[in-house]
Amino acid sequence: MISRSRSCRIPLVLLTTALALTACGRIWNRPPPDGEPVKLTPAELAVTWFDAYGGSLTLNSDGTFIANQVCGDWMGASDWNWDGPRSGSGTWRTGTGRAVARKFDAKGPEGDDVGDDLSVWRDGNTVMLWTRVGDEDNDDPHCILTRRF
Repeated sequence: MISRSRSCRIPLVLLTTALALTACGRIWNRPPPDGEPVKLTPAELAVTWFDAYGGSLTLNSDGTFIANQVCGDWMGASDWNWDGPRSGSGTWRTGTGRAVARKFDAKGPEGDDVGDDLSVWRDGNTVMLWTRVGDEDNDDPHCILTRRF
């Protein structure tokens, strides 16, 4: 039979361990922004989107885009750790209407493609495109783009 004091210590040890792990890093990944995935048609996506820092992304109905200092988390071997704003042009596509894949015309320093994927999300009346920035366990803010009416 386990004594009462020992049975009380088990939850305390588990709580202390969880707090220590949280202090050293995160136990779970940073959650997505508030809201839920939503499906939009290409025509609904083909507007100008803005980030919180003044950057803009114009998705054109012909599958091209123009980015002006827009946030993102760029994929490409030579841009592996680059998550700063980017300007330029390129192409975009959506397969399911729940994500937008961007690919810049300009290549990375090693000649590789540079782009990212943005999830389509809705929180109340706000429709957004978003992606995580950097490691999911760090405190970098998400890249969130919203459209204005």
